Amino acid sequence: MKIALILFVLAAVVSCALAADQYTTRYDNIDLDDILKNQRLYKKYYECLVGKGKCTPDGKELKEHLPDALKTGCSKCSEKQRSGSEKVIKYLLKNKPQDYAALEKIYDPQGSYKKKYEAEAKKTRHPSVNLLTFVPAILLLFEIV
Repeated sequence: MKIALILFVLAAVVSCALAADQYTTRYDNIDLDDILKNQRLYKKYYECLVGKGKCTPDGKELKEHLPDALKTGCSKCSEKQRSGSEKVIKYLLKNKPQDYAALEKIYDPQGSYKKKYEAEAKKTRHPSVNLLTFVPAILLLFEIV
């Protein structure tokens, strides 16, 4: 009986440790296209991230994890979060460059992440990746962590 209890506790500890190695996928099924096409929804997420508005629970979670995602190069992101992030960053760069710049000032004021990701992109010799790898966590803008 004691061994079963010990194994149960050990399994619980291991699963908690594994869970901490990835961001929640609870919000992975959010329709990014709907958010990007709906300026009212987009504005709410954006204002949350720049500290000018209230955050929804998913927006609050994103805002909390964004610095860590930048620091770790999105190492805790799911594949769906990464692909959704690429969609969002392309949208921001093409359609909302001022918003992108504002987010950059907040989440990478010294440009250290930008330099890091640009250097990594040059190593891989994919020049088009420079913009996409600059801030992998900003890529998560609507792919809530």
